[in-house]
Amino acid sequence: MARHAMYPGSFDPITNGHVDVIERAAQLFDRVTVLIGINSKKTPMFSEQERLEMAQEALVHLPNVTVAVHSGLIVDYARDNTVNVIIRGLRAVTDFEYEFQIALMNRKLEPEITTLFMMPHEQYTYLNSSIIRELGRYGQDISAFVPKGVSRRMKERHGR
Repeated sequence: MARHAMYPGSFDPITNGHVDVIERAAQLFDRVTVLIGINSKKTPMFSEQERLEMAQEALVHLPNVTVAVHSGLIVDYARDNTVNVIIRGLRAVTDFEYEFQIALMNRKLEPEITTLFMMPHEQYTYLNSSIIRELGRYGQDISAFVPKGVSRRMKERHGR
């Protein structure tokens, strides 16, 4: 049986921390799907299509990684696409409680799917997409924190 993992998130935008986790997951699993989810509690800066394109561009060097968009429950996508493992990123202890609740609910809904928590490299633990969006709004250089395509699109978005 092929080991198929999924790394869901809003990826608004994808950061180098995300890419770090995905690169390591790609070494552990036969297939990795980066799933851009639609979070009803968030108002994204970038459209679904833009987030899809930025992620595809940032991950083109990983032949066993694909990117998809999904608007329903993550566990439903996993079940329908033979995903064995859901990867969740943890940057700090503060992430754990929320992620743990999601993992337990996913297990309740689909006991055959395992959640794997992965931490990014320590140089990325302070990064998140909200910080990147804020820095971009104020014209700060974000090129050290995000893939080149994201940096370019952020500059275009804010006329810089």
